[in-house]
Amino acid sequence: MTTETATLHIEGDSYEFPVITGTENEKAVDLRKLRSTTGMITLDPGFANSGACRSSITFIDGEKGILKYRGYTIEDIAQKATFLETAYLLIYGTLPTRDQLDDLKYQIKCHTMLHEDIKRFYSGFPKKAHPMAVCSAVVGALSAFYPEFTDPDDTEADGGIIRLLAKLPTIAACSYKHSIGQPIMYPMNNLEYTQNFMQMMFATPCEDYEIDESVSRALEILLILHADHEQNCSTSTVRLVGSSQANLFASMSAGISALWGPLHGGANQKVIEMLERIEDGDGSAENFVERAKAGDDTARLMGFGHRVYKNYDPRAQIIKKECRDLLDKIGGQSKLLEIAMKLEEIALNDDYFAQRKLYPNVDFYSGIIYKAIGIPVNMFTVLFAIGRLPGWIAQWREMRQDNDFRIGRPRQIYVGPVNQEFKPVDER
Repeated sequence: MTTETATLHIEGDSYEFPVITGTENEKAVDLRKLRSTTGMITLDPGFANSGACRSSITFIDGEKGILKYRGYTIEDIAQKATFLETAYLLIYGTLPTRDQLDDLKYQIKCHTMLHEDIKRFYSGFPKKAHPMAVCSAVVGALSAFYPEFTDPDDTEADGGIIRLLAKLPTIAACSYKHSIGQPIMYPMNNLEYTQNFMQMMFATPCEDYEIDESVSRALEILLILHADHEQNCSTSTVRLVGSSQANLFASMSAGISALWGPLHGGANQKVIEMLERIEDGDGSAENFVERAKAGDDTARLMGFGHRVYKNYDPRAQIIKKECRDLLDKIGGQSKLLEIAMKLEEIALNDDYFAQRKLYPNVDFYSGIIYKAIGIPVNMFTVLFAIGRLPGWIAQWREMRQDNDFRIGRPRQIYVGPVNQEFKPVDER
């Protein structure tokens, strides 16, 4: 029980509010009784200084560049865990035993196929539809196909959790196949999670698809690095939608939609577009950086800086190494990687970026890996969604089981007109 308090002085009156301390020594002023005590609320656009919940899932220290899942460093998890181990850890709170992991794999393999009627959805979408639009729509439609997992009183939702983990890669791959006019490939349950996704993406009925272990492992690491990241835009969306007791499928569909935005999940696509412009002759890396510093809107340096990290994004360190290793294994040179590394070298040695604490983030190198393994640019954000799914599920589940569970309902400061007189339409 905390004894530390914070004092707020308003118009000559003083109010005491408790200070809550987290297990990593983060501190927050508990303002739950602010309005009832003082009649006032806080104003915090973007909620950058507001804690919406207490969570035991993910910890970030942006100043030191630290990211942990359930107390395990991201470096340890990325090096030693599989994606499904990571998913189990995030959702259920502990690393799985061998039996638990085998059971999870078995259950997922039992549910990778989509209901045949869902295939009709794809024929109704235009070929040029963005895969994120398709994925969001199909995930939301799972509520209709599995109504037994939409009980608002079910805080465990294990049946829905398994189906989401199993089916989202299938849903994503089907959206890609539809967009290029190829037949949908059924999952092959003798393959591991990322391998299965790759064969659904790239195999055809004409010939077998050869699985490259280094490629599937690189993809797995990317999924792990994206698996959760505290209360970001899409995660907060999942929690807010879920706070109305919306079912798991509806909440995940909302998360996918939030992730779609270019300021969130679409950032790595912007990085690739930037690197391709430089490759196509839009100035050298040095020239591009100088134009960016000068505020040239045609030379925005994408993939640098993060709202949370004021140090090097630990995920970017891992991806940078994985990017080099992957290209060495599969052969060939990447001009985009060379440009990216040159941009990073210039920026890290430039006081302009150092003073503003602008370091490469997870998006800076991830797109290069996706492109190297053949993922089309419009599928980058879809891969992000597959990776982030365990974190969304874990956050939704934790929120539903929280003793403080209540519907989300932010306040506002009204700044509109007052006391207007309504006039009949002919007098306006």
